[in-house]
Amino acid sequence: MSNIVSINAQNLQQVLGETSQQKLVLLNFFSPQSPDCIGQAAILDKVAAEYASYIVVANLDCDAEQALASQLAQQVGLQTLPTLVLLKDSAPVDLLAGVQSEAQIREALAKHLPAQQDLLLEQAKQALLKSDLNAAFNYAKQAYEIDSGNARIKLVLADICIQIHKVDEAQALINTIDAQEQDAYFNNIKAKCEAALEAKDSPEIKEKQQQVEKYPNDLELKEELSILLNEAGRKEEALDVLFTVLQKDLNFNEAKPSFLAIIASLPDGDALAAKYRRKLYSILY
Repeated sequence: MSNIVSINAQNLQQVLGETSQQKLVLLNFFSPQSPDCIGQAAILDKVAAEYASYIVVANLDCDAEQALASQLAQQVGLQTLPTLVLLKDSAPVDLLAGVQSEAQIREALAKHLPAQQDLLLEQAKQALLKSDLNAAFNYAKQAYEIDSGNARIKLVLADICIQIHKVDEAQALINTIDAQEQDAYFNNIKAKCEAALEAKDSPEIKEKQQQVEKYPNDLELKEELSILLNEAGRKEEALDVLFTVLQKDLNFNEAKPSFLAIIASLPDGDALAAKYRRKLYSILY
């Protein structure tokens, strides 16, 4: 359900009363004829999408709902359009008269919403529910950068790291959790990490490594080893092995598509991706 609604006489009580008991309501007095109002509406749409779990934007078209707008305007002391009234628990908690920049709106919201790291953590969890691991990792990493001592943030980030095969990073995060914060969730993430670490050095990988050592010029063996390494989350080693294949033969089997697929599977901005793109370009051009 969208958290952007149009206010009228029929839903006024529900939105300004009941909804404001659960979320922060941004009552937006606007006119669709005003360029200033239209510009600010775009900012509100953006903010509403980011804080879907915490706010509702309630738009009141003062041209279409003149009687209602007049009634509410007297209550809040409306003098100009656009005007934003922030309501919590059925009562106004802030008023922003006139055109507001995105920074000004965010500053006002920050007074009444959870801390930024908590919002980012919630966004990470929502992205996880949608299986968007790239977005989840970036949100959780940002939250960690703001509050690196928060155990819950560290565990969520560790959970995501395990799922994107950054197991060593997950282990490092888990190792920093104090004893008094080691709850059931901690034990679950720790067990997942230990299983992932075991899988990193499977007998199949060891056997294939021995074969590659015995037959170092067999590109097919190297390609097979890279697949096993990638499946175990050892992406840098998989890329390194594939790069040795590509140095010998750029068009060997699926080496190049596999190389690019591993890079694409890494989170946005990952240093490993940049490193191996440069290495590939060095032999392409």
